[in-house]
Amino acid sequence: MLYTKELTVKYNVDILVVGGGAAGVAASVAAARSGKSVLICENGGCFGGVGTTGLVPSFAPFTDGDDIIIGGIGLEIRKNVSKDYPLSTYWTPIEVEELKREYDRIVSDSGAKILFFTKMCDAVTDDKGNIEYIVFTSKTGIFAVKAKIYIDCTGDGELAYFAGAKYEVGDENGNVMPPTLCSVWSGINIKKYGGKNSGTGSESLERAISDGIFTYPDRHLSGLFHKKGELEGIGGGNLGHIFGNDPLSNESLTEGMIIGRKMMLEYQRYYREYVDGCKKIKLLSTGEVLGIRESRRIVCDYMLNAGDFLKRSVFKDDIARYNYPVDIHVMDTSEEEYKRFREEYEKNMKYKHGESYGIPYRSLCPVGLDNLLVAGRCIGTDRSMEATVRVMPACFMTGQAAGTAAAMATELGDTRRVDSAVLRERLIKDGALI
Repeated sequence: MLYTKELTVKYNVDILVVGGGAAGVAASVAAARSGKSVLICENGGCFGGVGTTGLVPSFAPFTDGDDIIIGGIGLEIRKNVSKDYPLSTYWTPIEVEELKREYDRIVSDSGAKILFFTKMCDAVTDDKGNIEYIVFTSKTGIFAVKAKIYIDCTGDGELAYFAGAKYEVGDENGNVMPPTLCSVWSGINIKKYGGKNSGTGSESLERAISDGIFTYPDRHLSGLFHKKGELEGIGGGNLGHIFGNDPLSNESLTEGMIIGRKMMLEYQRYYREYVDGCKKIKLLSTGEVLGIRESRRIVCDYMLNAGDFLKRSVFKDDIARYNYPVDIHVMDTSEEEYKRFREEYEKNMKYKHGESYGIPYRSLCPVGLDNLLVAGRCIGTDRSMEATVRVMPACFMTGQAAGTAAAMATELGDTRRVDSAVLRERLIKDGALI
């Protein structure tokens, strides 16, 4: 079947950012603050990705245990939200509506053009390794956008994929970490709440598993992140892995959403019957999207790898440093897999205070494409490193670096002509901590 349609180029800008999660927000703000014309297109109705529409309950750490290591745009955002929690808080609960408004503010104030409800459906490239234009669909039909430099902040590497970039997925057999359908709960009695006694490794969880209340006897339970201040009694849930889910399949994602919503009734029963302070707990809402932990990793000029984590690597073209553990969630419900996770996350692939690894600019440059950068979860890494750079603070950093580099590349015609030393100077000037 052949379908043809003449496209209108609706926008022609210096920089196009596709995807409005943490990386996309930082990329668009950095590029626009550099004086470039920027368009950011987001499929949903707000910025933030899994941190807002996905209801992921907390920020990962902005600190290495001793000092704040996340600067720039990410730190500016963090200072304006979740103010009841010090910047040194390891897991900082997110107030979703506050975060949505902050993202709206910072992107709008930067001068970037915002388009919500705008989904990318194709990328057209030439024979020289350049993207010519991106095709989007919207309420008014299909249209094209042209830019000098493109930034993929889709999480799943969709722009790079449509442009023909090479990519890797999962382990050696293509298996990926299971996602979670995150949630919001009321009725938590903070003074009596079990906290650590309710989640991974707890006696309460083991009793509930032995009693057979769960469809999936999942010992890896991140638990509830309860809030302070006016929102006391409310908690964000990161509960229950959805095993066997394929993040690149519409059918599988659909099934995962249905399974996830059903599972929440089991967790409501668990908290009410087994956990102190939760007798009146009630499910308020679940995310509009699954919390995907792993999908495409775009093959870039340098693939950050587990060896770099173990060596605490420093690169000449570092655009950021980070220290989150290698966090590969359990792949099934076996006790062996749970033991593997605990050993890796808590001992073998976890840093001491003050340690960190570098993220090189080359890991943002997809092989074979000269006017595309990637930021966020889909940058060039092996599986182990994807499991540490995937969290929001790291996405802020790679996004800001991509946006700043893209602004430089518009004047050079090629992302690989960007001088990494000059890029680092600009990032530091803009508050990045490298």
